[in-house]
Amino acid sequence: MQSSNHPPRAEASRSPGYDDPWHDALASGWGESAGAGAPEPAAVPQTRVEPPRAAADVYLEVQRSAAFQEVRSRYRRFVVPAVAASLAWYVAYVVTATAAPALMARPVAGAVNVAMLAGLGQFLTTFLLTWAYARHARLRRDRAALELRWDTQELTRGVRGDAS
Repeated sequence: MQSSNHPPRAEASRSPGYDDPWHDALASGWGESAGAGAPEPAAVPQTRVEPPRAAADVYLEVQRSAAFQEVRSRYRRFVVPAVAASLAWYVAYVVTATAAPALMARPVAGAVNVAMLAGLGQFLTTFLLTWAYARHARLRRDRAALELRWDTQELTRGVRGDAS
């Protein structure tokens, strides 16, 4: 008669395809001294569970594909100039505030001065850049990236032999 804590051997043989190194390890002995009559600790095999090499090859194949390179190229063509422009605008704001305080203190309308408008402009450009990035991604990259994702899943499913 088997204990209810351990599955029958027939069920254990239907495991996902890797051996569980902790299944046969004894649960007793944690924090107990090894006195007379104490069981010997079970030897735990030192095995590493690695994904199949073929799946890694699939991802490398997708990464080297022209479609993936095109998605990355579209991403870089937007992000690099956008980051350069936003950093230049920020540095210009900080340098102007430091080097030309009289210019930044010049009133524009009532208590509003140039520095306040430039600071609000920083927030405005952040929101505009976020909107432009989301729009660019939606119109120029998302569909191609989704197709790549589906293709990759189909290829890896074929390698692993999954039915779902």
